[in-house]
Amino acid sequence: MHQGNRTISEFILLGLSSQAEKQELLFVLFLGMYLVTVVGNGLIILAIGLDSNLHTPMYLFLANLSFADVSSISTSVPKMLMNIQTKSQSISYNSCVTQMYFSIVFVVIDNFLLGVMAYDRFVAICNPLHYTIVMHPRLCIWLTLIPWLLSNIVALTHTLLFIQLIFCDRNSLPHFFCDLAPLLKLSCSDQTVNELVMFIVGLSVIAFPFALILFSYTCIIRAILRISSKEGKWKAFSTCGSHLTVVLLFYGTIVGVYFFPSSTHPENTDKIGAVLFTVVTPMMNPFIYSLRNKDIKDALRKLIIKKGSSL
Repeated sequence: MHQGNRTISEFILLGLSSQAEKQELLFVLFLGMYLVTVVGNGLIILAIGLDSNLHTPMYLFLANLSFADVSSISTSVPKMLMNIQTKSQSISYNSCVTQMYFSIVFVVIDNFLLGVMAYDRFVAICNPLHYTIVMHPRLCIWLTLIPWLLSNIVALTHTLLFIQLIFCDRNSLPHFFCDLAPLLKLSCSDQTVNELVMFIVGLSVIAFPFALILFSYTCIIRAILRISSKEGKWKAFSTCGSHLTVVLLFYGTIVGVYFFPSSTHPENTDKIGAVLFTVVTPMMNPFIYSLRNKDIKDALRKLIIKKGSSL
């Protein structure tokens, strides 16, 4: 790691609350959410891997989304739990940069995968007869790999710019993990380039997938409205209902936190956004897909019965 432009060796993570009596509650709450997220997303990945009926493009993308969700929450919550247990708030500079890198990767990959999944639903509903031709295995592999590649490029860009910054005597981070935006505020060097890149890249990362999702669902809604029977409309909508719910949750969080932040505690915006993106959304996704998706419910039921019978 390049060390020429920094004077500190560690950061102090102040966490979500400075009140000692709340630490035990936060530990239990976040441990519970972490376990639910890992088990829920793990079961979805396992069900998709073991059930041959789910070896389709849509579920390939869903398995990647579940893996990204488990990875996202694992970059921040275990360290937070360890800090609460050991009553130590420090994290080394190198560990902090590593945590920042992977937190960016997994939030960005979620965004790109939601766009890819919207395109998949667009082809399935608007061009059902050509679905297997359009969504051929090679394209599916590329649509899986490209989001991972782009998310790493985005994270690497921010990281390379970040390690050029100078940190003087301020190393207390009012956060529960090393998030880019609050870290920039601690630097005593000029952050203009970092903030400009963060704005341009962040806007692009949100805008392009969102535009694809908007286009896809506009076409999907038009196609559904042309279906004459109510049963046909419901069947078509049910194939994308889970994905649409996740999209609304993801982008609703962005709008709610960053476009309408609380005027009473604006300093908490970064914390609220981070908790929603890295903890709440990954925890909710398995419930959304298992409750609204018949194929996933059937696969999970088979998996549970199979495990139960083998005991």
